[in-house]
Amino acid sequence: MQLRRSDVLDGAIAILDEYSLADLTMRRLAGSLNVQPGALYWHFPNKQTLLGAVADRILEPLDAPVVAVDWADQLKELAHRLRDALLSHRDGAELVSATYASRLTTTQAREKFVSAALRARMPRAEAELAAYTLLYYVLGQTVDEQSRIQLDSVGVLTEESSPLFETPDATARFDFGLQLFIGGIHSRVHSYGR
Repeated sequence: MQLRRSDVLDGAIAILDEYSLADLTMRRLAGSLNVQPGALYWHFPNKQTLLGAVADRILEPLDAPVVAVDWADQLKELAHRLRDALLSHRDGAELVSATYASRLTTTQAREKFVSAALRARMPRAEAELAAYTLLYYVLGQTVDEQSRIQLDSVGVLTEESSPLFETPDATARFDFGLQLFIGGIHSRVHSYGR
């Protein structure tokens, strides 16, 4: 049976979910697919390209049309959709963050944030900056959330030693930051009229 690109991606995501990003090696992936490591390079010239494709697969839920009409609700919808996609895979936020930093992902998620900011009547340059700000807020918040979940799962975090138990649940923390961000855009847009 011939190895397909989608088989390689499925195998990589299975390793990511079962083990971790650190354990996602080309050798382990080849072994799990019962092929020689060289067979993987037919589809992906290197591990970085594979990770970019895995990030794109993780971010596929952001490709769906935005349901919300109002720009603020669109930003909320997209931010939650991004967070949910990242949380759906072990180390998803760390992987996507690394591929964004190295420009290996082809996703249009940031551009969707830009479109919503433009609907708020932000100038293009500021909409671009706002999109990066929101993207990295979601990535950073979710990296922290996933790290805490993993530390808690191995018993490192306890009620006495962790601020995890002192703050509201992760979604409440996320929503608070998102409200501050959207409030900042509201304030900025209203200042243009002065």
